[in-house]
Amino acid sequence: MPSGGFEIATYVKIAQRQWPTILAVAVPLVMLALIYVLTAQPKFTAYATLLIDTRKNQLLSSQQQVVGDQVFDSTGVESQVEILKSDSIALAVIRDLKLVDDPIFADGGLIRSIINLFGSDEPATAAEKEQATVAAFERNLQIKRVGLTYAIEISYTSIDPVKSAAIANAIADAYATTELESRYEATKRASKWLQDRIRELREQATVAEAEVQKFRADNNIIDTGRGLLTEQQLGDVNSQLVSARAATAEAKARLDRINQVSKEDIPNATVTDALRDDVITRLRAQYLDLSARQADFSNRYGATHASVQNLVRQMTEIRRSIRDEVNRIAETYKSEYEIARTREKSLQDSLASLVTSAGTTGQAQVKLRDLTSSAQTNRNLYDTFLQRFMEATQQQNFPVTDARLISAATPPKRKSSPKTIIILPGALALGLLLGFAAALGREKLGARVFRTAADVESETQVECLGILPNAARLPAAPIPATAGLLRNAMARQAVDAPFSRFSESLRAVKVAADISAMNRQSRVIGIVSALPNEGKTTVVANLAGTIAASGRSVLVIDGDLRNPSLTRLLAPEAREGLIEVLSGSRSVADVVQVDSETGFRLLPAVLNKRMWQTAELLSSEAMASVFEAARRQFDYVLIDLPPVLPVVDVRAVSSMIDCFVMVVEWNKTSRQAVAEALDGTEFLRDRLLGVILNKASPAQLQRLEGYKGAYYTSYYHERPEAA
Repeated sequence: MPSGGFEIATYVKIAQRQWPTILAVAVPLVMLALIYVLTAQPKFTAYATLLIDTRKNQLLSSQQQVVGDQVFDSTGVESQVEILKSDSIALAVIRDLKLVDDPIFADGGLIRSIINLFGSDEPATAAEKEQATVAAFERNLQIKRVGLTYAIEISYTSIDPVKSAAIANAIADAYATTELESRYEATKRASKWLQDRIRELREQATVAEAEVQKFRADNNIIDTGRGLLTEQQLGDVNSQLVSARAATAEAKARLDRINQVSKEDIPNATVTDALRDDVITRLRAQYLDLSARQADFSNRYGATHASVQNLVRQMTEIRRSIRDEVNRIAETYKSEYEIARTREKSLQDSLASLVTSAGTTGQAQVKLRDLTSSAQTNRNLYDTFLQRFMEATQQQNFPVTDARLISAATPPKRKSSPKTIIILPGALALGLLLGFAAALGREKLGARVFRTAADVESETQVECLGILPNAARLPAAPIPATAGLLRNAMARQAVDAPFSRFSESLRAVKVAADISAMNRQSRVIGIVSALPNEGKTTVVANLAGTIAASGRSVLVIDGDLRNPSLTRLLAPEAREGLIEVLSGSRSVADVVQVDSETGFRLLPAVLNKRMWQTAELLSSEAMASVFEAARRQFDYVLIDLPPVLPVVDVRAVSSMIDCFVMVVEWNKTSRQAVAEALDGTEFLRDRLLGVILNKASPAQLQRLEGYKGAYYTSYYHERPEAA
């Protein structure tokens, strides 16, 4: 993306400009890391792995364990990790391996050293030594869960590889032993509690069962195996009553039938069969035979025949016999019916008595069920606790643990710290990162000042005419004996090094003035700055020498009547100058001084006392006359003006100046001050030829412009003519 590419390019430029800052931070860090790697005592880390086995031990797989056998989830495994980190495990290992007397742990650690530092000469007690050893032990111990598994990794770091492996394995053994002991003690406590509880439950069950038996006896509640005796009797009587009622009904039916038959002379065959009486059957057969014979004889001999009459008498006798037999049978059925009715009534009375008795027994049975349930509950609790007691006894005899060592620690062959392959690159990366952060900080601070031409142009929308290196840091050539006004090394940099970047930047000001002269009058050039001490006086002196060396006529005016630094730099011996000209006591020709080396003229300003009306002098008609005469006589008129922000002199004289050049101190003057100066002075922005950045650091300037190539920075250096 374009924005991303722009940011990367910006960061690259920042790194190019600020590489000394980055190195100043990175190199010490790398050196410290290297010293640490070379001097630190190597340490070795041994690793052991425990597995929390969630499966039950086969010995107790068919039993429900009383203690232990917990369900392990993520929280359970983390709990085991904390147990492994506990002081109890550490103390067990320390005492087992006698680490209190080990030289590695004997110094007592940092805490003991601090105590001794403040003058405590008392020897450490055994408890203090042991506690100090625990602290040193735990500092080098690391316990962690392996991913999401049930495996736990134990690592211990020591200067002795053999000891680190021994301690890691001892931790695993101490953990297993501690788990076994805790399970044994827990099972032992559970067994004791179960014994006491079993004794109580046995007594409670015995008392409850005795109460059940007593209540049964008091309420005559007898259980026959098929239910209560009363319930069984009630069922039997009810069954008998049903049978008795059926027998009564049957006897009544027979009696009714026999009474109906007794009204007939001769029972028909169906009735005879129903009565199942041999006498009646035989008599009926005889009667039917006699009746047939009587009918036959009557037909043959007549009804009055003696034989017929005899047969009739026999038939009458048989009918009487049949009727007597039927009456006898009827009496028998009647007797049976009475007996059945009596038995039925007796059973009904017995049933009513049993029902009444059952109601009373049912009320007692409700309470009996409560007593029986309570007794049964106590008996079940007793049986359950007795079974658990037996299981606890077996667990106590066969204690097991859920953890087992699946990977024993071995003495490491390579050191674990210091990790050179990580420390040195890490220190370098951290140093570069911090260095780049410091570089960004410096760039952030630099964003409030001007360091490049782009900064000037983007902030002020004014052309940057050039960047002048700090004249005080440039090599100074010997001042020749023929030097005129330019007797200061800083004032003659452009004259002594005409091929330098300093001179080239000043020639850019002349070119800008010449181009501006094509469109408007640009002979009078005011050199200004936003704040004092930005180097405009040095710029004016060197610019005058540069232009004059090219053969053009130049007049330099020291217009800073409050602080005439140009006069102090070029003509410190002057006694009269601009003030006398403006007052009319002297003419320009009387006070002007000429540089014998380059030919430029200087109109100095001499202050005998501080003046407050400098703005009135600079805006006076006399000053306008001086400018008008100078325009006619000289090609260029350079005036060194006061700073814009502290005083109003530039505002007063700005209408008389053809164009301005603003001098801004590189990497110091704030952008806000420059913007305020440009916006607060009439004609300044409209007539501004451009800005010169002054006092730039040559070394930093070379880094800032490094993107332009090495040839660009070397182009301004003077080379032999043969080249």
